[in-house]
Amino acid sequence: MALPRAWDDGLSASSPRSGGERADYNVKKKRKAAEIHQALNSDPTDVAALRRMAISEGGLLTDDIRREVWPKLLNVNINDIPSPPEKSLREDSKDYQQVLLDVRRSLRRFPPGMPSEQREGLQEELIDIILYVLERNPQLHYYQGYHDIVVTFLLVVGERLATSLVEKLSTHHLRDFMDPTMDNTKHILNYLMPIIDQVNPELHDFMQSAEVGTIFALSWLITWFGHVLSDFRHVVRLYDFFLACHPLMPIYFAAVIVLYREQEVLDCECDMASVHHLLSQIPQDLPYETLISRAGDLFVQFPPSELAREVAQQQAERTAASTFKDFELASAQQRPDMVLRQRFRGFLQPEDRTKNILTKPRTNRFVKLAVMGLTVALGAAALAVVKSALEWAPKFQLQLFP
Repeated sequence: MALPRAWDDGLSASSPRSGGERADYNVKKKRKAAEIHQALNSDPTDVAALRRMAISEGGLLTDDIRREVWPKLLNVNINDIPSPPEKSLREDSKDYQQVLLDVRRSLRRFPPGMPSEQREGLQEELIDIILYVLERNPQLHYYQGYHDIVVTFLLVVGERLATSLVEKLSTHHLRDFMDPTMDNTKHILNYLMPIIDQVNPELHDFMQSAEVGTIFALSWLITWFGHVLSDFRHVVRLYDFFLACHPLMPIYFAAVIVLYREQEVLDCECDMASVHHLLSQIPQDLPYETLISRAGDLFVQFPPSELAREVAQQQAERTAASTFKDFELASAQQRPDMVLRQRFRGFLQPEDRTKNILTKPRTNRFVKLAVMGLTVALGAAALAVVKSALEWAPKFQLQLFP
């Protein structure tokens, strides 16, 4: 099945479209592409550099590059791709009927104007990938929204490679969502409010008073935003970022979206219905690159190990985040958290590097407000530094989604 290449114009969704800006954009794009290919052709592959490219502004640029880099980020051997699934797989699967229903409802996840015959063929491939991964990994349990992640890989890399990438992703980054219960998913969602509290205690307290909870972010988290973003270019840009980072990065990104919408939230009636309605409707014109940069900054400032004390609802060892070291590549310098920390340290002046900016007293609201300002400054610095450095500006069976 041919991939829907017309959907990928090789440009970021926010790229310039006229005059000198367009020319400058193309120069930066070519330079970054050359750096990516240099990292790919290194012996051994420079995975740390690929992570930096995936995190930095513009991400991996095109689907052609993603087909080469995503397997490296997931440590998947492209020469050991599984054979197509057996025809009997559908008959034997307990999940087939639910998967079929979800895939049939996924029409909007395919490129507008795609011929129905091509789309139906891709939907059949989508079903096969999901059932194959579940059959090979009986410890995994299907959940509604899983297909939103799988379809992204299918559209970018094709059926056979997507099968291998999705299997690795499912047994690592997505493992907690595929438990028999939602306990670990709830546990991860419980990181959201502590992150917001660290940066903006006023917003945190308003949301607590409204008793809005975190359920508004459930579909964001378990679909890696694939279900809620209409522009495919934004989706794959976030996948570049998430694949290069720690499994909890999507919850940090969810937090920066809420923080970005601070004024909208505070202008709401302070009740659950109003705030939930607002936050459930995610804007499509978010400044994605700025938010990606800020999410990386917050991860470094307030790592999961620090937030876990406040979350304190389950043992941290039960989450995929605690087993992430089993999935990391051998070199410590290739670790995504190491890449982010190196990037973060680069934003600081030498005299500031000795200061303890990663933690702060939980009881001091004035310190929290100061850190909020620091985070904003670091987000802006992240864009400037990356531009300079890279010459780019780097089952449950409930009906959860409409």
